[in-house]
Parts: sequence; C-alpha cells; structure tokens
Amino acid sequence: MAKQKLFWRTDFQIRASELRVIGSDGKLIGVLKKDEAINKAKKEGLTLVEIAPNAVPPVAKIVDFGKFRYAEEKKLRAQAKGVKGGEVKEIRFSPFIAENDFKTRIGRIKEFFEDKNKVRVVVVFRGPQMRVKNTGYDVINRIKEEFGDSIATDMEPKFLGKHLITVLSPVTKNKKYAKDEDKESDNKQA
Repeated sequence: MAKQKLFWRTDFQIRASELRVIGSDGKLIGVLKKDEAINKAKKEGLTLVEIAPNAVPPVAKIVDFGKFRYAEEKKLRAQAKGVKGGEVKEIRFSPFIAENDFKTRIGRIKEFFEDKNKVRVVVVFRGPQMRVKNTGYDVINRIKEEFGDSIATDMEPKFLGKHLITVLSPVTKNKKYAKDEDKESDNKQA
C-alpha cells in the first residue's frame, strides 16, 4: 500500500475568511473571522487546524497540533491494518523442480494463505520442456494434494504461452461450508 500523505492547513495557511470553530474542549464556539479564531488559539497556546475545508463555512478546531497529527495517523494505521489480505501473490515453479525447492515454495504459499492472500501458481516451461506439458499439471496437482481441502481453485490451470497458470485461495469457513453443501447435494442426486 502506498504511504498516504496527511495534510491540514493551520493558522495562516487557512484560506477561508470565516470559520466554524470548535474549541479545545470539543464544544462548538461558533462562526468566527479567521484572525479572531487564530488569536483565540494562540491565547490557549494551541494551533487552529482546518479539519473540514469543504464545509460551508469551513470547520476548524483548536488543538495541540502534534497530538492531533499523531491521533489521525494512528487512525489511518488502524484502517490500513483492517484492509490487509486479499492480494494476489505469485509463486513460480519449474516443471522439474527439486524436492527441497518444492517444499520451500509450499512454505511460502502457506504464509500467503495465512495472510488471506490468493496465490497465482505459475509453472514456467523453457525450451524443450514444452514437449512434456503434463509435468506442469503434475506439479499443480502435487500442490493441491499438499493442501487438500484447505484451498479452493479460483482459476483452473491453463497455458498462456510458456506458462501454465492457476489461481488458488485459502478456504474460509463460509467457503468450506458451501463446498460441503455442494458435495451433499451431489450425493443426493447420485
């Protein structure tokens, strides 16, 4: 996620001539001229900060700017924490991958699934390896066997040029429940 810059106009940076001012105690003072509001803030040893520039008239608050900025940045970090997950990560395999390399990549996929990310598995073929395309499907099937029912296939394996690609995602309880219902309905029909 790109770092978001936070910016507030303070004191003489504020462009509006009249402001709806909120005091340091959180109570509404009223609509004041900009100079009058700045003087009121300076008397308290605080800063006038424009918090709603698009309102009519704009809203400004008398605050300790350092504490105000810290609180706003903390809110932004808390929001960003809630957004985590849902990205698509990519792991590349070779059709003739060594066992240790395979296990290492499986470990990385597990980490991605723990963070609730989807994983795009790409089996990369080079030169004469294209003659044995089935080995790519074998690698993907091994990955699926490794995770069993804890994953869902979002995109079936398909070739794009020299790459065999599939997308896997971790199964949440809701998805697992839906899968179980599908299996039960299939059993009843059979």
